[in-house]
Amino acid sequence: MESEDLQKLLTFAMPYGKYQGRVIADLPGYYLNWFARVGFPNGELGRLLALMQEIDHNGLKSLLDPLRK
Repeated sequence: MESEDLQKLLTFAMPYGKYQGRVIADLPGYYLNWFARVGFPNGELGRLLALMQEIDHNGLKSLLDPLRK
């Protein structure tokens, strides 16, 4: 994980699918878990989705709250 990755979770939008346009930090947990089951996409998108899934799975979404302000 890079230091700027947490900020990217709040600014990087899903480029396709049901949640197109929604920032990764706001994706529902079941959608992140689906990616964990079927496989994350390649590249930065997949890396950020995997990071967000870990944060969500471990109940750490509140860590992003100070960055939202």
